[in-house]
Amino acid sequence: MTRLHCAVSLCALTGLLLAAHPPSAHAHGIAGDRVFPATLTFDDPAVADELALPTVQYLKDGDGVGGTGYSFEYAKTITPWLGISVESGWLQNTPGHSGFDNIETTLKWMLLNNAEHEFIFSVGLSIEWGGTGNSKVVDSYTTVSPNLYFGKGFGDLPDSLALLRPFAITGQLGYGLPTQLTDPLTFESNPRVLTWGLSLQYSLPYLNQNVREMTGQPDFIKQLTPIIEASFQSPVSNIGDGARITTGTINPGVIWSNGAVQVGLEALIPINVQSGSHVGVIGQLHFFLDDIFPNGIGKPLFP
Repeated sequence: MTRLHCAVSLCALTGLLLAAHPPSAHAHGIAGDRVFPATLTFDDPAVADELALPTVQYLKDGDGVGGTGYSFEYAKTITPWLGISVESGWLQNTPGHSGFDNIETTLKWMLLNNAEHEFIFSVGLSIEWGGTGNSKVVDSYTTVSPNLYFGKGFGDLPDSLALLRPFAITGQLGYGLPTQLTDPLTFESNPRVLTWGLSLQYSLPYLNQNVREMTGQPDFIKQLTPIIEASFQSPVSNIGDGARITTGTINPGVIWSNGAVQVGLEALIPINVQSGSHVGVIGQLHFFLDDIFPNGIGKPLFP
């Protein structure tokens, strides 16, 4: 499947879902009047019942090898403040080996949701289970990562700065701890890695609903959120010679959402040659199950 075919398929499926699910006032990641969209390259701060299927990513590495990933993530709320998710997928390298990614699970606890200041803060623990994927394309060892997540909207700005109120930022900070200091297959050091991501977003739905109405614009435009994400990995210890290099991408794009369904498309711009040799792309179709099935699989196990 080419990148163009992936994008066309996402748009077609979205059209079908639009007819089935009209816009909803209830959605994932709410803090006051703010609805934080699901970011594509790192996790967002809220807990929710949601399904990302598929997420399609293409990026050539520093050696010019093209890598395409097809992944999914399912998240389930245990309580309104506690949730768990599972993620995996298929990695296709051209040329090179292909196979299933390791399974990753995350337990997330939302500690604070402040409506007045549109602020969410959560903590989590992610485990990438080594050996659950193809050892030729993924790590054979398990990595445990404690994480911090936050989201902040600017709806509390004064009236003189009303047009800045639709802005919001979100972020994630994690520390990956491999359970083995040396890879048993390659005998190379397994570094401890600081992972961090940030997003800057401008919500046109927020502008239209809470600042001023966008007259004369189609509903499609009113439901867009232009966004810039940044996602980085920085080895900090247990590092081999010459391996202390931060890698990552800057990802401008746009997210469309009608409350129940979200479609996102972003470019992946490598920050250095170690991160990639060409600009890549990522697209995602995201379902908010708490809106689609509010009285079924979309509600917490213990409300």
